[in-house]
Amino acid sequence: MHKMKVNEKYYNLLKSGKKDIELRLYDEKRRQIQIGDLLEFSNVSDSGDTFCARVVNLYRAPDFAALSHRIDCHRAGMESVEELINVLAEFYPEERQKEFGVVGIEVKRI
Repeated sequence: MHKMKVNEKYYNLLKSGKKDIELRLYDEKRRQIQIGDLLEFSNVSDSGDTFCARVVNLYRAPDFAALSHRIDCHRAGMESVEELINVLAEFYPEERQKEFGVVGIEVKRI
């Protein structure tokens, strides 16, 4: 089982089912994730607050701008493509996006 810590706002959206695509760099840790795998999400603000989900799809792209054309930004917890690109740039600078690529991990809570 893969483990991911998520900022509280996005964790709550995932937990409620309002968000079903988690966005990350496609680094070595994320390259191990396959469709069908289980993920344990934990709230960064409360490590005891966790839930599990199954990976149902993976969307890969060179950067979040390109990924925004392949997914619905609302499914990633964002109100607009601009918000998606700007928020993710705060977590993952453009140089890191270009170095690793990015992934949208579609999940279904179990």
